Amino acid sequence: MKPLDIVIRSLLVIYFQAFAFSSAICQDQRSSSDKVSLLFIGDIMGHDGQIIAAEDALNHTYNYNDVFRYIKPLISETDFAIANLEVTLAGPPYRGYPRFSSPDELAVACRDAGIDCFVTANNHLADRGKTGIISTIRKLDSIGLQHTGTFCSSECHDTLSPLIINCKGASIALLSYTYGTNGIDISEHGIVNMLDKDIIAEDIVKAKEAKVDIIILYLHWGTEYDTIPGKDQIEFTNWLFLSGVDMVIGSHPHVLQKMAWTKDADTGKGRIVAYSLGNFVSNQRKPGTDGGSIIRIDLLKNGDSYDISDAGYYLTWVYIHVENNKKRYYILPCSKFEEDAGFFTNPEDYDMMKKFINDSRKFLKRQNINMKEYLIN
Repeated sequence: MKPLDIVIRSLLVIYFQAFAFSSAICQDQRSSSDKVSLLFIGDIMGHDGQIIAAEDALNHTYNYNDVFRYIKPLISETDFAIANLEVTLAGPPYRGYPRFSSPDELAVACRDAGIDCFVTANNHLADRGKTGIISTIRKLDSIGLQHTGTFCSSECHDTLSPLIINCKGASIALLSYTYGTNGIDISEHGIVNMLDKDIIAEDIVKAKEAKVDIIILYLHWGTEYDTIPGKDQIEFTNWLFLSGVDMVIGSHPHVLQKMAWTKDADTGKGRIVAYSLGNFVSNQRKPGTDGGSIIRIDLLKNGDSYDISDAGYYLTWVYIHVENNKKRYYILPCSKFEEDAGFFTNPEDYDMMKKFINDSRKFLKRQNINMKEYLIN
């Protein structure tokens, strides 16, 4: 092969790799449809107890598949599922709080359960420094999971953000930002999407120029363990809606906060905010932190664009069960198990789940606007 041919082939490989990672495609990308379903999932944590539970001590391997056994059908039935990955994949030593690094198998199990995309901009993204950020990105790329919020360089940011998701005819721009990095300095421009109004305004313009149908912002913000969003968050959300954002999804408080589905007064187009989805999986057990919600939003084609046709949430709870003197973690869809006391070996676990369900329903019934609970019969 001639030297010039080698150079041309190398440039083509680089080009197609960049294109592949700048545009996410949903699982059913070959067909178009008037209806597209999206699923939003809260905090995926990796505390020490979870790492120990996933380890095969004899072979020093890890397996998280059972964690998602009961929730997998719910995730897999939607067209595109997005979750907040609040750990790094930075390699050993594997640790939980305060500097998270989980085995790669956690992300693999998430993918196999039906999660299509991670947002990675959160306060733990820099727990292992810049090398941890780059390691996480490369490992997600290697297993075919889309992601946004952190980047290997400013050049990658400029090329890959916003992430454009093409799903069954719908074009969706996804952007992810965090309020901070727990004081760890990541000074290089473009590595992390920070919650900065000027930067976000520029990114929204960029998303509009891509002529997408829907613009979604996934924000890591608010006060931990506070069930009520701050006034500044509410005002910021209103500004985002006025700027053209269609959905605002929140994380970080580790507890549920209110959700609202409203319509733009001028255009009539639907918009959704969920200030905090709570924990999807973690080792936290204080009331309210032992579960969360996953939000399903259906889009329907209306002429040349898409709008929200239905929206609601499922409550989920983390069941920690001891088997053979070892903890096991299972994410349960609450409505499927709330009348199945016989599933639980320890009655106290069933009572804990029922408390989470009852408390969450009472709270969300008072707080939510046009967001219903989906039930599994």
